[in-house]
This record gives sequence, C-alpha cells and structure tokens, in this order.
Amino acid sequence: MPNPWTGKGNPYTRQEVRDRLRATLNQNKAIIAAGAGTGISAKFIEKGGADLIIIYNSGRFRMAGHGSSAGLMAYGDANAEAMAIGEFEVLPVVEEIPVICGVHGSDPRRRMWHHLLKVKEMGFSGVNNFPTHSIVDGHLRQVLEETGMGFAKEVEMVRLASMMDLFSIVYVAKPEEAAQMAEVGADAIIAHVGTTVGGSIGVVNASCSMDEAVERSQAIMDAAKGINPDIFFLAHGGPTNTPEDVRVMLDRTELHGFVGASSLERMGVEQSLTDLTRRFKALKLDGKS
Repeated sequence: MPNPWTGKGNPYTRQEVRDRLRATLNQNKAIIAAGAGTGISAKFIEKGGADLIIIYNSGRFRMAGHGSSAGLMAYGDANAEAMAIGEFEVLPVVEEIPVICGVHGSDPRRRMWHHLLKVKEMGFSGVNNFPTHSIVDGHLRQVLEETGMGFAKEVEMVRLASMMDLFSIVYVAKPEEAAQMAEVGADAIIAHVGTTVGGSIGVVNASCSMDEAVERSQAIMDAAKGINPDIFFLAHGGPTNTPEDVRVMLDRTELHGFVGASSLERMGVEQSLTDLTRRFKALKLDGKS
C-alpha cells in the first residue's frame, strides 16, 4: 500500500510486509534481504530485486573499509547511526521495498518504547536486532547477561515492536534464542552461524562447516516452528556467502531465503570496483589496449 504522503511504499504495516514476503514464496522464489550502509547501495540493491533492505551500524563500518564486527564495538552510537543512515541516505532513495531499521535493543540509555516510536515515525517498516548479543559468547556474554545488557533486552525490544505493528526480522545463534523470539512475535528469524567469510575484510576461516551450518540452521528453525509455524526463516553468515552456497542451504533445509550484508553489499563493491579500475588502467595512450 503506497504511503499516502509520498505515493511510495515505505512505511508498510507489519501485515503488509508479511504479505509481500508470502507472495515471494508463492512464486517459488527465495526471500532475499540485504544490508545497506549507504544510499547508493540501497538504491541498486532495490534495482536488483531484493525483498527487504536492512540498515544497521555495521553497514557504515563495512562500507568505510572496516570489518562488520566494528558494529559490535564501542565506536559510536549504534541506534543513532542506523537512524541517520535511514533518514539521510536510504529512505530518500528507496522507492518501493520495505526498509528495516537495526535497533540495539540492549542500549541502556534508551527508553526502548520511545526509540521505536521514532523508528516508526521515520518511515521504517520494521526492526532488526543489531547489534545483537546473540553472537557474543564466553565470559563477555555472561557479564552482559548478568549486568542487564543481554539478549533478553533484544527479546523485549521485539515484543514492543510487535505491539507497535512493526515487522521484526531477528538474528539468533541458538535454538533457545529462536524460541524466545518466536514467543514474543518475531515475524522472521535469521539463523546466524558466524561472521561472513571472504573478501578483503572478512574472516579467513568459517566458524563452522557447511554441514554444521545446515544442522544449526535447521535446529533454530525447528525450535521456533514449534511455537509459530508462520515465521519466515533465513540463512546468514559463516560459509554461506555466494548464491551457490545459499542454494545448498535451501536444498538441505526448510529455509525460505537469505540475508546478505557483507556477501551482497561489500563483496559486490570490492570485486566490481577492482575489475572496472583494471579495465581503465589497461588503456594505452597509443589507442591500443
């Protein structure tokens, strides 16, 4: 349904986003969501036919040439950064597909219900829990949980978003986290199996094999489906990087699609800019190249 003020798509209601994704599946097509850290990325991701665009602070670091994990560090205000990317870069240029805002749900400085009202007012159609503490483990994860900055805060953020009619697409790393998100109404769950491999600033070795990624993703799906069978499920990270990798995941699980951030935005820019520059540099002054 077009926005009555602009005639364009955003924002959509929660049900409208769900209906769009269901229509994609009914056409026997995979759902593809893409992270965007700049307006030009979002503009051409939309032209490529993505179903959703997700904005979060890691996109800014990624497109500045730094590892996506910078988004988990204390290098800036994650919530403010996502809002700024949306307001000044992405929302003005995306014409039709839903745009989702990354929300750092455990930020102790925010009254989360108030922040989500601003997210909705900005024109976002939904939320994503990033930065997410689901991918933090070990002693640091224990400290975050014990000091009130753990995953439960992200779950509460999604509960509030559901009450506010915001679509939610969430990262989880474990089946028990998937169950928690399903309980509070998450619309789509992303099985996060590790940092994306490859490119100039990706990790060198995957955190798991493809077999393990398949097993972990299916376990996450099974945990959530037992609570709500209508959730959309997507793959992300680890050894799942290329369209061919995603094909394997789709063939071997019941996943509905894929979320690409580094594997779509960063990889596309790295290779295309390198190749195009080499073609220019191949030009000779004598007219022969």
